[in-house]
Amino acid sequence: MNRKILLTTLVAALALAGCGGRGADKAPTTTKKEAERVKVQVLQNERIAKSLELSATLEGYETMNISPSITGHIEHIYVEVGSRVQKGSMLVRMDQTQLNTTRINLASTKTEYERVSALKASGSISEQVYDQTKAGYDQLVETERFQDANTFVKAQFAGVISAKNYEDGEMYTGAPILTLTQISRLKAIINIPETYFPLVKQGMKVEVHSDIYPDQTFPATIEIVYPTIDPQSHTFQAKLNIPNSAEKIRPGMYVRATLAVGEVDAIVVPYQSVLKLTGSNDRYIFVADGTTARRVPVTLGQRFDDRIEIIPIEANALKAGDQLVITGQARLVDGATLEIVEE
Repeated sequence: MNRKILLTTLVAALALAGCGGRGADKAPTTTKKEAERVKVQVLQNERIAKSLELSATLEGYETMNISPSITGHIEHIYVEVGSRVQKGSMLVRMDQTQLNTTRINLASTKTEYERVSALKASGSISEQVYDQTKAGYDQLVETERFQDANTFVKAQFAGVISAKNYEDGEMYTGAPILTLTQISRLKAIINIPETYFPLVKQGMKVEVHSDIYPDQTFPATIEIVYPTIDPQSHTFQAKLNIPNSAEKIRPGMYVRATLAVGEVDAIVVPYQSVLKLTGSNDRYIFVADGTTARRVPVTLGQRFDDRIEIIPIEANALKAGDQLVITGQARLVDGATLEIVEE
């Protein structure tokens, strides 16, 4: 009797174990991810009085490295760093050996050329002899001119010596002896978003501001609008011509250039709707495509109190009527499911 009870108990235990095993084989049920609750605002183009503020670094309008085209010892440098020079001022005197040798040869060749010219006039020599003599003389004249300009080196424009790399008597090895920089007139290159390419013209006025002189504006003019767009940054360049007769601002200074481009159609959004990528200066927003979040990289334009102009990096990435996420955007990732909450 005890055996029957034991056998019955064992069979029941095995049956229960079998049921537990089959239950364990079943795949766990997955829970559907909840939609993110957000508020949206319909994007619209607005007509705004547009001015661009762009950063730039000042440069001398002209900068010249003084690097003679002949080698040899430097006999004398006439200037120091900070020296102000006029156009035509003597800067450097190089070793004169090559120049003196050329001048001796030129004097001899000139005498021969004059003799041959007289003989040609009387018909005593051939045209070929005359042409050869004249070619040799002309070549030496050009060589003497070249060597003179590179032995007695003069300033090509008025400016200030901004660097000196040698002393008298040193061997010139090819690195610039001096650097001459014009500071009475400056230039700057600004990078402008491609959206404004049709609006920026040569001759437009620009205001330049420096934090060193917070209450002063320096007038400038757009001298060149570069004709191509950078495919990476989607910007184009413009060169500013900046008069600087008072010499308050100097090459190397950081400035802000303000350019009025008139009234334009722009997309202006609440400032807090624009997010910043951690660890970089990249900006982006989210728009609702139906119930799906779409991330749109943008650059920032002009700010109006708590609203700011945005410019999509990719052409046609935004249009009027798109739904901008203005609340809850910080929790989103590209492709997230949305539940749009009414105001």
